[in-house]
Amino acid sequence: MAGAITHDRPSAAEGRQGGPLILTEDADLLDDLLRLCAAAGARPEVHHGVPERGGGWDTASLVLVGDDAARRVRGAARRRGVVLVGRDQDDSGVWRRAVEIGADHVLVLPDGEQWLVDRIADVAEGVGPPALTVGVIGGRGGAGSSTLACALAVTSARQGRRTLLVDADPLGGGLDVLLGGETAEGLRWPAFAASRGRVGGGALEESLPSLHALRVLSWDRGDCVTVTPEAVRAVLAAARRRGGAVVVDLPRRVDEGVAQVLAQLDLGLLVVPAELRAVAAAGRVASVVGMVLRDLRVAVRGPYAPGLDDREVARLLGLPLMGEVPVESGLSAAQDRGSPPAGDGRGPLARFCSTFWERAAAGGEAP
Repeated sequence: MAGAITHDRPSAAEGRQGGPLILTEDADLLDDLLRLCAAAGARPEVHHGVPERGGGWDTASLVLVGDDAARRVRGAARRRGVVLVGRDQDDSGVWRRAVEIGADHVLVLPDGEQWLVDRIADVAEGVGPPALTVGVIGGRGGAGSSTLACALAVTSARQGRRTLLVDADPLGGGLDVLLGGETAEGLRWPAFAASRGRVGGGALEESLPSLHALRVLSWDRGDCVTVTPEAVRAVLAAARRRGGAVVVDLPRRVDEGVAQVLAQLDLGLLVVPAELRAVAAAGRVASVVGMVLRDLRVAVRGPYAPGLDDREVARLLGLPLMGEVPVESGLSAAQDRGSPPAGDGRGPLARFCSTFWERAAAGGEAP
């Protein structure tokens, strides 16, 4: 599995670095750079020349040097993270000036705007290892995939990881309801329906409802049930950049938006009740999901039909066996009281989820 899990739960502002240092006297170029910093959610420091020793030149994670300021930067100490920014597409001398100041990159606007926005946003967010991203999908309706997704997310957060639970099923009723937080303040999917380009990871996290020590991106009870594939890709990419763990509850119908989610998953769990009709339905789901997701495993849920066990279900589907999802009595009643699945850390489902994350964090196989 790709991705990484961080075990601390930082504060909302932790992990962010200072904004970039901008060096230029070109008013038009400065306007462009300030606009791009705003788009990336960063607040820059602006100077006409190299600041005094010990200032931003030494400490800034990224330095944007206007081509007009290259001459004034020649004597500065060499450092990484310097970008020489120009506006003249036909000026071949910009490369020589970049070498003279030790720049890592040469950028000409407006062609390089998107690259620069992404670079500034990476610096502002303090990008580290991406989150381990797990998708849960039912082999048939009522398989219990939403319950397992919530239990995995709640357990991850309880173990101290930064955790985001994503509801990718617009017709599922909302995972915030399942977690007892339908009235919690924060944005839902419709707020991101028209998102374009990059979404800031920190801003995303801070905007979402906080339930049971994790963040939840769910659907509301409004009429909007579609989000553009571009918005889905941007939102999930932002979530992954924050690190920790991301758990996605997936619908069984794969459209363009769901395909964007599948493309960013490290691991998929196909929840299959141990009955022949469910296995047949799960085979069709697996054939579609498997075209996009390379690591898809079976999580079998009892009780078992005659002649079936977890290994036989996995064999019939031709997929690796993740394990048996335990049946837990009283789970529905606890959810009706507002207690999330595996919320108290006790019981077979909580132990199952704890073992999953422990092995995933260690880089080993799932249970």
